[in-house]
Amino acid sequence: MKKFISNLFLLTSSFLLSSCGAEQEFTSWPCRFIYDNSIHLDQTLATATNSASSGIFCKITQTVKGGTKYLVFENNQGLSSTQIETATEIRSNLRLGLNNGIIVGFQNFGGFVAYDIQCINCVYKENNFSNPNYRLTMDQKGTGIATCSKCGKQYDLNNGGLIVNGEQGDRSLQPYRNAQTSGPQGVTTVLSE
Repeated sequence: MKKFISNLFLLTSSFLLSSCGAEQEFTSWPCRFIYDNSIHLDQTLATATNSASSGIFCKITQTVKGGTKYLVFENNQGLSSTQIETATEIRSNLRLGLNNGIIVGFQNFGGFVAYDIQCINCVYKENNFSNPNYRLTMDQKGTGIATCSKCGKQYDLNNGGLIVNGEQGDRSLQPYRNAQTSGPQGVTTVLSE
């Protein structure tokens, strides 16, 4: 029993020491998303902002139809919805990431997080920050894996955006520094500053 406890202590100590000093890198890509779901009661967004439903992520994009702005919500469970933007949301100058898209949700470990929808490795490789189109698509089976539409690299949204398959020197997704939610029928905020 002493040996087991000793080994457990060593294992725990080495894990803690290896995680010390590893600072989280945050993206500086532009984002300004403030959304009050108590107004819209959007069920797709609500699935990803419920702390009891970790592992469900929601992609948020913006579209314009007939001169009217809409927000489009799609989760990794196959649910999708569209909400018309209110005058307040239009005045707030929403900016959804590097090129019109973010992904939000509760990780299995680590709390609420938001990522840009663009593949970080393709953006840097192509040096295309002005109009990138390297979108991540989420697995619809709820695994929390997002795949780049261009290079095929996969990222684990549940595990800090770590790259699942890649090459030496590849980057993991970087979360937005200020991502928070007050719950399914509350305010969700994602800011780059």
